[in-house]
Amino acid sequence: MAKKQGPPDVAAPGAAPAGGKSKLKLIILIVVGLLLAVGLSVGATLYFMGKGESEAPAEDAAKAEAAAPQRQPAVYEVLAPSFVVNFSNTGGRPRYMQVGVALMSRDQAALDALKEHMPLLRNQLVMLFSSQDFAALATPVGQEMLRQQATVSVQELAQKEIGKLAIEQVLFTNFVLQ
Repeated sequence: MAKKQGPPDVAAPGAAPAGGKSKLKLIILIVVGLLLAVGLSVGATLYFMGKGESEAPAEDAAKAEAAAPQRQPAVYEVLAPSFVVNFSNTGGRPRYMQVGVALMSRDQAALDALKEHMPLLRNQLVMLFSSQDFAALATPVGQEMLRQQATVSVQELAQKEIGKLAIEQVLFTNFVLQ
């Protein structure tokens, strides 16, 4: 007769095979070891990189503060009344521009000295504004270029008349084209 085969070897319930359990432990140990190595390297890098920074910023800040002059607050001088100029050669139709101008400076004494030459300054700006092309001024780029030209013109006048740059920028506070 046929031999009766017994049931295959069944391990105790809840117990994993001996080979699978040791592989799982080995994987967990490798992962923990890698995480520990990465953590230690990051910690060491931060420690050694930050070691010299605690002393250096205090020294650098003191040097920078002593070397850099204190920037004065801005002072503004509004040129009133606004400039109104007309354009010629615009195809027969009269065109006008109204511009409100403010001068920005950081030196009140130089700005006061420039006030003595205000008629000359206003004349120079009127001549500059009226010599522009109407179509170019209709764009923001054209307006910015006019502002930069006005800044250069006033700075040159200040350099010539009072011997130093009295203003930092010419600003347009109002700009109307018609």
